[in-house]
Amino acid sequence: MQYLLTGGYGCIGSWIVKNLIDDGHDVAIYDLVEHTARMALIMDEEQIARVRFIEGDIADGPRFIRVVGETGASRIIHLAGLQVPVCRTDPIKGATVNVIGTLNVFEAAKTHDDIVQRIVYASSAAVYGMEDDYDSGPVDNDAVLKPVTHYGVFKQCNEANARVYFLDHGISSIGLRPWTVYGPGRDFGLTSDPTKAVKAALLNRPYVIGYGGRNNMQYVNDTARTFIRCAEAETTGAGAYSIRGDVVTIDEVIASIERVVPGSEGLISHLDMNLPIAPDLDDRAIQEDVGEIPYTPLDDGIRETWDVFRRHQEAGTLSTDDLQG
Repeated sequence: MQYLLTGGYGCIGSWIVKNLIDDGHDVAIYDLVEHTARMALIMDEEQIARVRFIEGDIADGPRFIRVVGETGASRIIHLAGLQVPVCRTDPIKGATVNVIGTLNVFEAAKTHDDIVQRIVYASSAAVYGMEDDYDSGPVDNDAVLKPVTHYGVFKQCNEANARVYFLDHGISSIGLRPWTVYGPGRDFGLTSDPTKAVKAALLNRPYVIGYGGRNNMQYVNDTARTFIRCAEAETTGAGAYSIRGDVVTIDEVIASIERVVPGSEGLISHLDMNLPIAPDLDDRAIQEDVGEIPYTPLDDGIRETWDVFRRHQEAGTLSTDDLQG
């Protein structure tokens, strides 16, 4: 298949690309800058060279429409977006990228409806409200959405627009709602702290995770494979789905790091602030509609993360820039 990714040089995108290349697919990335550092953690130079880079801004609708036609992309995985801090500081810029950019993806699929068979896009668990906004137990996939950030509102808007594009134009899509994605390459954003803590523990450095409470921890390769599975699904419609890993406290995450990383006891601590998103999300809807979703237990995901970092440390190629400041 011909895949086109937006924002493909990020953490999730790099793992998606690795899986697609391993499976023999053609992959193009549409992004502002070609930045392969995250890919280099998990792919060799020959694999990276197989990825076609196309420079462009997701806010530039006419260019993206042309690119979709030129690549002949049958599957679009849309990951480009600005995270919570930028959306809070500059809501206009956040909406331009997160909402207008997503509309441009759907407009490209409408223009090239003879080519594009499926869009899978990154929504976010931030569409939900805080844990206290819901009854006890896993929050149903179709529970009332109560986002408390501009970012979450933009993602909710994208889910609604996707539904309208299916109703008006028959464009099938799936939106996925990640929570705390961790693993090699996760070096940016508040919820990157658990991954940074693994790296710090490997280097025998103290590290403070900037929040506490319960999290929905999802190993990045599971998330990447879920995006691909959704891109290959034969379902029609405009589903938006919660995905689930291990719902655990940050204390439990730290305990996992200490079990896995030799000599790391006492190095990692955390602050008490809870993130304003319900962590206990029910994933039965995606299991029923798409099928079984990949799942890696927390200790195994932490171990795989540590192993990648360890191998790069031994090779002298492990960056510590994300641990500065």
